[in-house]
Amino acid sequence: MMPHINQMTFVRTLFLIGLMLPASAQAVEPDWQGYERILSSHVSEGVRDGVTLATVDYPAIKKDADWPKLLRQLAVFDPTRLESREERLAFYINAYNILAIKVVLDHWPVKSIKDAGSWLSPVWKKSAGTLGGKTFSLDEIEHEILRAMGEPRIHFAIVCASISCPDLRTEPFTAVKLDAQLNDQTNRFLANPAKGKQKNTKGILASKIFDWFEKDFEPAGGVAAFIHQYRPDIHGHASVIGYLPYNWKLNQ
Repeated sequence: MMPHINQMTFVRTLFLIGLMLPASAQAVEPDWQGYERILSSHVSEGVRDGVTLATVDYPAIKKDADWPKLLRQLAVFDPTRLESREERLAFYINAYNILAIKVVLDHWPVKSIKDAGSWLSPVWKKSAGTLGGKTFSLDEIEHEILRAMGEPRIHFAIVCASISCPDLRTEPFTAVKLDAQLNDQTNRFLANPAKGKQKNTKGILASKIFDWFEKDFEPAGGVAAFIHQYRPDIHGHASVIGYLPYNWKLNQ
């Protein structure tokens, strides 16, 4: 009986390995290790204009050996290989944040990312960089790809290099952790009274992001309902009565 038991154990082991191998082979997301090193090395908590935020050391990123490698990686990675919605969301959120940094560095020094464009030619519509051999603007990534996937929490994950933007995470977004990462980003943003929301006796003063992208929050019942969902410290049914001023200075 012992040889038979060993044989069955061996077969089960091979079967489990067989199940694991296809999953590994299908892990088509880019290897974000270089990007993670950049984030962990050059993003840190700071204060600017009285706002607590994740500050970015742009000159240090430009000198980092991982930076040009990361841009080359994005340029050649084929996004059509991404299979799941989570993989696509994570990839394009990372891509937006990387290319926003690139825009700043391409025009360095600047006081605001908006200085890289003009009134007639806004920075958002200008070429930002290459993904999979195709040139994209920040607008194309945000509006044509990310917003089209119907996930309102992206607005607290993509970072347009400004003080009033959501904070840049010190880790890349990945498909397996995406839901938890987006929830964390949303909670952190709304917990910052200088960025996300303030509550007074009359109602809520919210980030201009909620004004600009109000339609994206309609599936959640509207802006106020979305905020209540993520900020249990707001009791009752307080409505949004206005919006916080948006500080476009660089999050440096």
